[in-house]
Amino acid sequence: MTRNGRKIGLVEKALARLSPLETSCALCPRDCRVDRTRAAAGVCRTGRTASVSHALLHFGEEPVISGRRGSGTVFFTGCNLKCLFCQNYQLSWLLEGEAASDEALAGMMLDLQAKGAHNINLVSPTHVVLPVLRALRLALDGGLAVPLVWNSNGYDSLEVVRALEGIVDVYLPDLKYHAPALSGRYSGAADYFEKASEAVREMSLQRPVLDLGPDGTARRGLVVRHLVLPGAVEDTLALLGWMKEALSPHIGLSLMSQYHPCFKAPEEVRRPVSPEEYRRAADEALALGFGHLFLQPEPFRPDEHLVPDFRRDKPFRWK
Repeated sequence: MTRNGRKIGLVEKALARLSPLETSCALCPRDCRVDRTRAAAGVCRTGRTASVSHALLHFGEEPVISGRRGSGTVFFTGCNLKCLFCQNYQLSWLLEGEAASDEALAGMMLDLQAKGAHNINLVSPTHVVLPVLRALRLALDGGLAVPLVWNSNGYDSLEVVRALEGIVDVYLPDLKYHAPALSGRYSGAADYFEKASEAVREMSLQRPVLDLGPDGTARRGLVVRHLVLPGAVEDTLALLGWMKEALSPHIGLSLMSQYHPCFKAPEEVRRPVSPEEYRRAADEALALGFGHLFLQPEPFRPDEHLVPDFRRDKPFRWK
């Protein structure tokens, strides 16, 4: 059997396993129990069909994801987490996008591959896992061959992650918070670490080694992202300690300094991360000895932040 034939078989099994969860939705830790085949409801306000804002070559991800030719990135609208400070609030909160049939979504994947994308990078896929799988079945049948990247907020169902084994090549989740008080205040999910930690641990079991191809891009593996928040460095240090103890030593860690207050950010986080805060987090990550560590420059001045505008044809204005 060909590689794509094997993957199609795994997709079929995942669809059989997860589709029954859609009519009383338990596809993420929110466990809303709404019937998404009848209405766009629940926290994500999404029905049976995915909605897409942009599908483009993205050059601003980690070097092992974007490479030289770009990451074939599909930005879905809606979200199961709803962070108050979300940089992509036009998508996560305002749902600015267009419905995409399974056939259209498969076409986007194949078109990005034809444009030279190193991978297919699914941004905020948690709540649209079923249309993604249905589209992926079509795309694989049509010759999709590049790695599949699961770029999620980390608030994933353990059941879903287990169903994705062998289908997802590279996991790229956030691990946002350790303390329930922070995740409850900023994302309305006091159980964030409880749920995200078990999901990310499963990702680490499935993809324990960040495997890079000859061109330096990821073929398989796990890269965990953590965004340092202003005034919350102690929480970052707690997360780093947990990662070092609980996850494979051969995964990647992307420690980000790019926080920029957006949308409904509360007063105490309406400032950038200070250079001192980020330096303290980076020093701890270096001391812990993560095998693949991606650091950003010390925080930009506020007027230098490159915040995407998804109302533009080209939402990113990279220099």
